[in-house]
Amino acid sequence: MQTIIETVQPYVSTIATAVVGVLTTVILAGLNTVKIKANTWLEARTSAVQRELIHKIAGEGFVFAQTAFKQAGGERKLQEALQYATLRLAEQGITVSVVELQTAIEKAYLEYKAKTKSVLTNEEALSSEEATQAAAKEAVSSLAAKVTEILTEATQSEITTKVESVQVQDTTSVQTGNVTGGGVE
Repeated sequence: MQTIIETVQPYVSTIATAVVGVLTTVILAGLNTVKIKANTWLEARTSAVQRELIHKIAGEGFVFAQTAFKQAGGERKLQEALQYATLRLAEQGITVSVVELQTAIEKAYLEYKAKTKSVLTNEEALSSEEATQAAAKEAVSSLAAKVTEILTEATQSEITTKVESVQVQDTTSVQTGNVTGGGVE
């Protein structure tokens, strides 16, 4: 009996994982459909000015929740944004359902997310360009070091002779005074 359970367990796990994946896909598709219907209903029931005001206040609610409740989870931020937007719209005399308002706040969130993704993509492109420039500078520096090394090897005997002649000189008078204008040729 134990070996049958051990044999069947991987198949059951695979099937369960597949079912969870399918259910998640169906739920997300359903939420997207509800969101589209809510936007359509909202647009049909309100004037253009009211829609603009609703989206503006929903955006304010999102920003308020995002900054004031940084450490809170997404659901708490959404509730705070809904509360803020509901109060502000009530002040304006506009009554909107929670679903409509939530849709407007989620739209503001998606716009925010798209903007931050765009900024990150631009920063990645800049850092890639900077990396290319740094690699080019390193290559030029390496080339300069090689050229210096080759020139040093070619003139090694002349440099050695000059260094020996400099080392032979008496340096006792130099210890107490300043030396200016001296050079080795």
